[in-house]
Amino acid sequence: MLSVGLSIVSLARFQFAMTTVFHFFFVPFSIGMGCLVAVMETIYAVKKDKVYLDMAKFWGKIFLLSFAVGIVTGIIQEFQFGMNWSEYSRFMGDVFGAPLAIEALLAFFIESVFIGIWMFTWDRFKPGVHAFMIWMTSIGTMLSAIWILAANSFMQHPTGFKINGSTGRIQLTNFGDVITNPQLWRVFPHVILAAILTAGVVIAGMSAWGLLRKKKGENLFFKKSLRFGLWVSMIFAILSAAAGDFQTQQIIKDQPMKFAATEGIYKTTKDPAPWTIVESIDAKGHKASHQVDIPAALSILAYHKASGSVKGMNEINAEMHKTYDKKFGKDMDYYVPPKTMFWSFRVMTGIDALIMLVALFGLIWSRKNKYTIENKKWFLVVLGLCIWVPFIGNSAGWFITEFGRYPWIVYGLFTIAQAVSPTSTVASLLFSNIIYFCLFTLLGGVMVWYCRKTLHHGPYYEEKDSIENVDPFAKEAFEK
Repeated sequence: MLSVGLSIVSLARFQFAMTTVFHFFFVPFSIGMGCLVAVMETIYAVKKDKVYLDMAKFWGKIFLLSFAVGIVTGIIQEFQFGMNWSEYSRFMGDVFGAPLAIEALLAFFIESVFIGIWMFTWDRFKPGVHAFMIWMTSIGTMLSAIWILAANSFMQHPTGFKINGSTGRIQLTNFGDVITNPQLWRVFPHVILAAILTAGVVIAGMSAWGLLRKKKGENLFFKKSLRFGLWVSMIFAILSAAAGDFQTQQIIKDQPMKFAATEGIYKTTKDPAPWTIVESIDAKGHKASHQVDIPAALSILAYHKASGSVKGMNEINAEMHKTYDKKFGKDMDYYVPPKTMFWSFRVMTGIDALIMLVALFGLIWSRKNKYTIENKKWFLVVLGLCIWVPFIGNSAGWFITEFGRYPWIVYGLFTIAQAVSPTSTVASLLFSNIIYFCLFTLLGGVMVWYCRKTLHHGPYYEEKDSIENVDPFAKEAFEK
């Protein structure tokens, strides 16, 4: 009864997507917020302007919340690897294990040590020394991203390996090739810049809600935070778009099917190639219709020149059959999900453009000499609602990365269907999916509730225990 309309592969894929997307809500936010808190504290150390110290402490609380939830969701994600993808672990373990081990032993060690020192030593070190602690924490989060992305980039574009003839599994031959993978160093800047962009939008949005509350004594704090968040949003939206273009050049080379799907191209285009704004996609019939095009625009976007055609999915599928039929059979479907890819790309780029536009108007209306933003309550509400926008954009980008690899789990070497655990059942997967969904909903709700509570209390609120005793390890704390 439980198996009606369900399959082990589809349920395992759904569980991986759910755990990855939810984890990816918090990882970029945590990375970006840690970096911006470090910038705030550094400005305080240099300028001795107390409002930046207040900003570092307040937004540091939001950073700590996201950091904690990110760790919990990461543990769950790793746990489901062992549950549902044991064949993948066997095939890929020799390569996948190395960067993950380094991430845990080096990057996470740096994060956990320095974040602990930073949390409890606000009055123990000089401002510059204390700022160093949060910078080390931020560097640790970025190093974590490098090692995780190194493993993922291998799955997108395998390098530095051989197939063991006796076991049929991947064997690492050159670790240097793994960490110099061109995919890694194209995706890493995009992820980090998008992470900082996410944090900037959240700071601007929460500051907008703070200004709407008009609580006495908080106006200067939220005005400074708003302006800071808007500048970060504008600058890093532009840089993120540039990094996305940089990454796309590698995708065109390594994964042409992914690129063709993001543009909804089934038949090879003419030269120069038009860019399709919207279209109707027939995934089963492998064709598209009712396109609204901009002439020659895709050639400019793809090749940075007004010439060049783009190969379509039908032609790429035929080429992949010629390459892989002997190993994977003639019945293999190499088409990636075109609707998901096409609209995810437009959602991601549209959100980036929206953030640029909103940040631009916010900066114009919050100028020192012509400060009118507080009179535009509707715009402050828009800014507040924009808090959610970068999370949607990040998820759309991750959809492109992961769905665009279909049907491979390791590109050209191992399929998704081959990677699923042989002991998994529909009942166990359905049960674990429900449990994980409820757990993630609870974690997400707690995160949002605590962030809202922190904003409601404001930047100058102190817990009773904190007022009585700042240092939890002081002698007085143990005498109570």
